[in-house]
Amino acid sequence: MSAAPDKWRPSLTLVIFTVLATVGVLPLVGLFFFRLYDNQLIRQTQAELIAQSRVLATIYAQEVTARLDSGLTLGAEVPPNVLPDPGDQVTPIRPALDLTANDLLRRRPDAQAAPQAAQPAYVEIGARLTPIIRETQKVTLAGFRILDPQGVVIAGRQEVGQSLAHIEEVADALHGQYRATLRNRVPDKPPPPIYSFSRGLGVHVFSAMPVIVNNRVAGVIYTTRTPSNIFDHLYQERAKFVLAGLAVILGTIAIGLVFSRTITLPMRELIDRAARIGRGDREAFRPLRHYGTREFAQLSHSFLGMAEQLARRSDYIATFSAHLTHELKSPLTSIKGAAELLQDSFQGKPEGLTPAEQKTFIANILSDTQRLEAMAQRLRELARAESLPQNERTELAPVIADLRSRFPASSIEASGRLDRAIGMSGEKALIVLSHLADNAMRHRARTIRLEAEDERTTLLVTVSNDGEPISAPNRDRIFDAFFTTRRDQGGTGMGLAIARAVMASHGGSIRLKPTDEGAAFELQFPIA
Repeated sequence: MSAAPDKWRPSLTLVIFTVLATVGVLPLVGLFFFRLYDNQLIRQTQAELIAQSRVLATIYAQEVTARLDSGLTLGAEVPPNVLPDPGDQVTPIRPALDLTANDLLRRRPDAQAAPQAAQPAYVEIGARLTPIIRETQKVTLAGFRILDPQGVVIAGRQEVGQSLAHIEEVADALHGQYRATLRNRVPDKPPPPIYSFSRGLGVHVFSAMPVIVNNRVAGVIYTTRTPSNIFDHLYQERAKFVLAGLAVILGTIAIGLVFSRTITLPMRELIDRAARIGRGDREAFRPLRHYGTREFAQLSHSFLGMAEQLARRSDYIATFSAHLTHELKSPLTSIKGAAELLQDSFQGKPEGLTPAEQKTFIANILSDTQRLEAMAQRLRELARAESLPQNERTELAPVIADLRSRFPASSIEASGRLDRAIGMSGEKALIVLSHLADNAMRHRARTIRLEAEDERTTLLVTVSNDGEPISAPNRDRIFDAFFTTRRDQGGTGMGLAIARAVMASHGGSIRLKPTDEGAAFELQFPIA
């Protein structure tokens, strides 16, 4: 079976982590979006109030300056650290309200009775500014209150003549420092939690801008406005948000396609292959069309390889059982027939056997019994040969010494890297070489030669002899179990099959080499 193409694929862990991270971040992104957008709307509102207040503060300062000679009283002196640097060309006031700082205060306190009434000059200034703030309010929708240096309202729709000096932001402005706050719109209700869906819907922005004349506070421009509704903005920008929604939908579809391509499709195809293999479909062993991830590539390759190996093993067992049944049938039939004739002879039947015939049948029974015993021994060797190796190693030099002692009548010559350790036990290496030597001796070989050559990952050993050559028709069948040309001499046809099984179970191989005389085999032993 061909292996899966070796190319980069994302791991299953990486795919799952990426998807989970994306899904986990999406709610945070939505929450962050609403929080950021709310905050931006509030700061935008504060910036507008700063600009409007500054214009009114300039007009108010001019009115106060024009009346200073009439005995108009100014308020507190502005601390030096609050005054802007005279050398600065611009002194911007940047919006700084922040929802995430949890600066939301309770509803603005109600106005209180003024300790003393505002000076008439301030009341006159308020009257002059009232038309301006009313026309401005029609467009900006902001609430305006103009306060004198004592915090008394001198212009505005409500609370004229009352004091707002006790309110925090107004108190700071009366000391020359700009201050803005966020306040809850609903009375007697605790501020909503910091992570509410949209806090901009239930708050007011208050801005207290001090009016400075001759480094003293001449009054306060106190403005308020509700920030723009986030949902109104979303509706106004609905085209953009529809595109954003489509992007989210497409992103979700893309995630689904990634999951489908990297996990679902390969898994379904592998399940289908397993079902087809279970039905005996040999075409199901080919590689999958798409693997998706490294883990699926490895899993499918291992699974299909194992299934193909089990299928070959099943075919081998079926073929082997058929051959074994055929091989056992002949000696068992012979033994049974001879035993029945001997039984009839011992019962004194007229057609009984002569003593010479009885001896012949007994000899046949013993011969067939020896054949069955030899076949059973070969089957045990085959079972041991196909067992999995476990950290086995040996060198060929001691194995060849044992081989010479087992076949003392043969001339066994060895050369090359006999000291190279191979990944096989000495017992199994001796089994392989013994079967080759036994076959050579039975085909009248006088000399057996072994040449070992180191090829880094394998030890290549050529085993040749000068015996009878193997005929061309038999060269393709010599490794088949139970194939033998010496059946009449007790051959079982299991020797070379056992040798091949030993080599294959250890990751090696054996093959017949072409030669003009005798026979030669090439063995590849794995390096330990």
